[in-house]
Amino acid sequence: MTTGSTSTTDAGGADPEVNVFAVELERWRDVRGFSRAALAKAMGYDRSYVSKVLSGTERPSEAFAGHAEIALRAGGALHTAFRDFEAHRTPKVRSAVPPMPDTTTGARSLVVDHDDATLRYDDGVYRLTQRRHLVNEGTEPITRYLIRISVDRYPGDPERSNQLYSENPLAWDEINLHAWHGPNRADAMDWTPHHDRDAFKEVWLLFAGERGHFPLYPGESCWIEYEYTVSEVHWGNWFQRAVRLPTRTLSVCLDFPADLSAAVWGLHTSMTAQAMPFATAIARDATGDRHVFSWSCEDPPLHARYRLEWDFRGRAAALDGPPPAPSDVMASLGIVQDTDPALRRVARRFDLPAEAEDARRVVTELNSACERVAQAHTFGKGMGIAAPQIGIDRAAAIVRTSDGETITLFNPTIIESAGDIDEQYEGCLSFFDVRGQVPRAHVIQVEHTTIDGQTKITVFERGVARLVAHEVDHLHGTLYIDQMRDGVNPIPVEQYRGTGSAWKY
Repeated sequence: MTTGSTSTTDAGGADPEVNVFAVELERWRDVRGFSRAALAKAMGYDRSYVSKVLSGTERPSEAFAGHAEIALRAGGALHTAFRDFEAHRTPKVRSAVPPMPDTTTGARSLVVDHDDATLRYDDGVYRLTQRRHLVNEGTEPITRYLIRISVDRYPGDPERSNQLYSENPLAWDEINLHAWHGPNRADAMDWTPHHDRDAFKEVWLLFAGERGHFPLYPGESCWIEYEYTVSEVHWGNWFQRAVRLPTRTLSVCLDFPADLSAAVWGLHTSMTAQAMPFATAIARDATGDRHVFSWSCEDPPLHARYRLEWDFRGRAAALDGPPPAPSDVMASLGIVQDTDPALRRVARRFDLPAEAEDARRVVTELNSACERVAQAHTFGKGMGIAAPQIGIDRAAAIVRTSDGETITLFNPTIIESAGDIDEQYEGCLSFFDVRGQVPRAHVIQVEHTTIDGQTKITVFERGVARLVAHEVDHLHGTLYIDQMRDGVNPIPVEQYRGTGSAWKY
C-alpha cells in the first residue's frame, strides 16, 4: 500500500516553555480521533485532570503517561515524550523534508504529517483502518489521492500465490471500501478504480462527495480515512508500509484476539540489500480479551519498507495430541523439507545489477523466514537460510552470526579452504529432527557478487565460516549429510546437548 508524509516543526518546536509531553499527547489524541472526554474515559482519569495536562497547566505523572500510552496505542512515543519532559530537555527541531514531486496527485508537493494504520483481526477477517493527515505544500489544489490495496497469502511462494488469486481473485465486494474526509469521518469521499488485478487494487480517492468538491488547497491540511476488509483466505500473516512520499510520523497497530496468542516481529528494508529488525521495539498491551501491538517511527526515509509479521501461536496450542516434531514446526513456518527435490538443484544465479530489485525481494523473504524461525527456536551458534529452503530457486543466502551480524551473499562459491579442520554438530532447518557431525575448515574464502554487480572475495573464519559454508552448500544442491564422514550418522535432536550454546574452538 502506498504511503506519504510531510514535515513540520517537531512537537514543542524550539521554545523551551513548550510542554513536549502535552504536545505529543494532543497529537496522538487527534490521531486516534478521541475527544477529551473519550480519552479520559479510556485512561480511567477525570476529564478535568486530562484537560489540564493537555493544556500544560498540570504536571503528568509516569503512571498517567503509561495509561495514555496504552489508551492511544502510541508505539512508545508517549513514553519517550514523558522522559524528555522529565529531563527538561529542549525538544529537537525536526528538519524540514524538501518538497518533491507527487506523482499520485499531480500536485507538486503533497506530504503527510501522520500516517497511521490499525489492522484488526476477527473470525477470519482482517479490517484495515488507515488515517492520514495530509498537507499541501505545493502551489496547486489537490483533488485526488492514490491508494493501493495489495495482498499476498503466501509470501516467498509466488507460484502458490499466483495460483490462489488466479482461481479466487480479490473482489471489490470482499474489500467493501469506504473513505472519509475531515476529522471524525465528517464527509464521505467518492472513489474510482485505477487498476483492478487479481491480487491488488489501486483506487483514486476523490476530494469530492455528497456535499460537492472540497479540494486540498495550497497551505491547507486535512485528515483522510479509509477502511476495507480482506478475508484470511487472501491475506497472509504480514502487513507492509512503503514510504513513497516524505513522511514525518508512521504508526501501526495490530489488534488481535487474546486467545490466538499472537507473536509479532518487524523488518525494515531500504534500497540496499539488507533487511534489519526494527530499530525500536514493538509495544504490546496484553490486557483484556485483545492483544494490541503498536509501533511508530519518526521521519522514515523515502523508499523504506516497514514490514510487520505475526504468528498465531494459540491455534497450534489448541490442537490436541503431542507437540509437533521439529521438522513439522519448520515446515509450518514455510521451510522446504529434505524430501523436496528443489534442495538438490543448483540455484539460479543473479545477473547483478540488472536483477537488483529481484535480489532485494529475495533477501527480504529470507529475513522474514529467519524472523519466523527465530521465534520458534533458540540459535546460540547463529543461523542461516538459503533461498531454495523457502522455495525460491535463486542463489542468495543470509547468515546471522551469534553476535548479531547479518551476512548477505549472492552467487557465492567457496574458492579456497585453509587452516585446521574440525568436526562439530550442525543442524539444518530442512531436516531439523537430527543433528550431524560435519568436518569443515577453520578458514574459507568465498567469491560472491554485491548488489551493484561487483565481484568480491571475503574471508570467513571458524564458526562464521561453518555457517557460511553450510549455506553455500545449499545453493549448490548439497546438504550437510553429504559432507559427513563415512560411517558417521546423524543423531536424533533429543540426544543432542548443544542447543543454545556457542561453537567450541
